[in-house]
Amino acid sequence: MIISALKSNDSRDSRSPIHPDTVSALTTLGAEILFEKDVGFGIYTSNEDFVAKGLQQASRTDCIQKSDMVISLQPLPEDEIKSMKKGSTLIGIMNPFSNQSLIDLCAQQNINLVSMEFIPRITRAQKMDVLSSQANLAGYAAVIESANHLSNALPMMMTAAGTLKPAKVFVIGVGVAGLQAIATAKRLGARVEAFDTRDVVEEQVKSLGAKFVKIDLGETGETDQGYAKELTSEQIEKQKELQSLVCARSDIVITTAQLFGRPAPQIIDNNTIRKMKPGSVIFDMAVESGGNVEGSVADEVVINNGVKIVGISNLASKVSSHASLALSNNLNHWICDFYSKDDNKINFDFDDEIIKSSVLVHEGKVMNERFK
Repeated sequence: MIISALKSNDSRDSRSPIHPDTVSALTTLGAEILFEKDVGFGIYTSNEDFVAKGLQQASRTDCIQKSDMVISLQPLPEDEIKSMKKGSTLIGIMNPFSNQSLIDLCAQQNINLVSMEFIPRITRAQKMDVLSSQANLAGYAAVIESANHLSNALPMMMTAAGTLKPAKVFVIGVGVAGLQAIATAKRLGARVEAFDTRDVVEEQVKSLGAKFVKIDLGETGETDQGYAKELTSEQIEKQKELQSLVCARSDIVITTAQLFGRPAPQIIDNNTIRKMKPGSVIFDMAVESGGNVEGSVADEVVINNGVKIVGISNLASKVSSHASLALSNNLNHWICDFYSKDDNKINFDFDDEIIKSSVLVHEGKVMNERFK
């Protein structure tokens, strides 16, 4: 079996689908591992470093045309899909809700398609969960980037020139990214408050030393996959109104609210922004999926009434080496768990919950009901 790793085709993405510290998991399978030239450029890993690990450098064309499995950070364009071997497998971050044409083309070309975003939220699959691993690092990066845009220091400082008060950070949304943002802001010495529509996360917030802001929105909850349920328009308006009081007293507001497969809800509007102090920062972590903040723009800093609104796409790429290590581990676990050494191929057992959820196309058929 030949497995190849492709370089990112997005200039904003410095991550690599393979990492020198994790690639031994693939080489021990007995498979032939190819990599596209400069695949590790964004993580300061040379081609020679991967060759020393037992991998073979190849052109992008050879990686795509010769391999039984192609690992990619993004969906491939139509011409590259058509050049893949019939019956081969494309695995990676496929952004399927925005790429129905990719799913249909893979079915037409008899290319198996594995979308790592659809790893189920079960204990056995935690080691493969790319959304969690990358969101964790994105939460860290969001705090660091926000601090860079704030004109104040985060911790309290007692100096001969006087006492400097700690910055106040408000995190909206306490998922994986939100929890890491809370923990990072606390480690940097800020005073942290957090809100989530799910009251069950209050204990987690308090365990990190932050204050949980209670806003009564009526009936809320989470899905069986652990995601927050979508709010009604009335609940969103009530949330905006009550959380604006917390935003007004905060130096940094970090929004993390996203809905899997749907546009992100707008939870901070101009009315809230006008109440905030000039020089304060709002970091919109959902900017790629529509944005939580009115007026936020991907990869730009927008100044509204003296408030900096920061939106950075592909945030985990800001810590590309650690993001690549985590991401490659997620991919390696999927491949190794379902690779059969006896048959020298992936065992697509659809009785397995992970296979059933993550494999969108198999043997020319769209397997996931949402994309049929």
